[in-house]
Amino acid sequence: MEDLALLGFGPDGWGKVLVQAGLMTLAVSVAAFVVGLALGTLIAWGRVSGGGMARALAHGYTAVMRGVPEILVIYLFYFGGRQVVTAVGTALGFPGPFDISGFMAGMLAIGLISGANQAEVLRGAWQAVPKGTIEAGRVVGMSRFTLFRRVIAPQALVTALPGLGNQWQSVIKESALVSVTGLVETMRQVSVAAGTTQEHFLFYAAGAAIYLAITTLSDQLFRLAERHSLRGHQQGGM
Repeated sequence: MEDLALLGFGPDGWGKVLVQAGLMTLAVSVAAFVVGLALGTLIAWGRVSGGGMARALAHGYTAVMRGVPEILVIYLFYFGGRQVVTAVGTALGFPGPFDISGFMAGMLAIGLISGANQAEVLRGAWQAVPKGTIEAGRVVGMSRFTLFRRVIAPQALVTALPGLGNQWQSVIKESALVSVTGLVETMRQVSVAAGTTQEHFLFYAAGAAIYLAITTLSDQLFRLAERHSLRGHQQGGM
């Protein structure tokens, strides 16, 4: 019972900081997922409807980001980002020191990685839209943007939701790597707590419970979104 008291919210408990760390994990994950979704949409557009140069750049981006380890990308943004910011700031005549936060580095790194994976999900969903539907939109005079907004995006999103849900789960787990930047998220906080109290099993189990709670709740939300999007479709009633 004394060990469990360490997880409480009393004066000797770590409950409050663990909750704060869990919220930080959620904040990093949401920001990275949004960045990845924006990039993934652009990359998917480049792969499906772009010209030769756009397709080559989109293919190169996905190949690099899916082939490089996540931890290396985070190090590149955190440590390499400092050098870039310093070089730019110095060239512009701004006084130092220059820095980049662990949140920003982790969010951008995971967002770029997620963007490559989300692009493949969105590309597959885009290509699953019936060509006859797209042709009908063109016949009635829709512009490319209007066609995308009113026809392609709504139908593709229904197909993409399960895959995007899987990518969200991956982003949550990848957020644990951001601890190497010193950002106090779940992994960093449980490591500090375990090292301070020497209750390694207790706190790492608590960290696993936090991640499991986030992923379980997220899974239920995505399932609700899928059922809502499938209303009126035959598979929605199955």
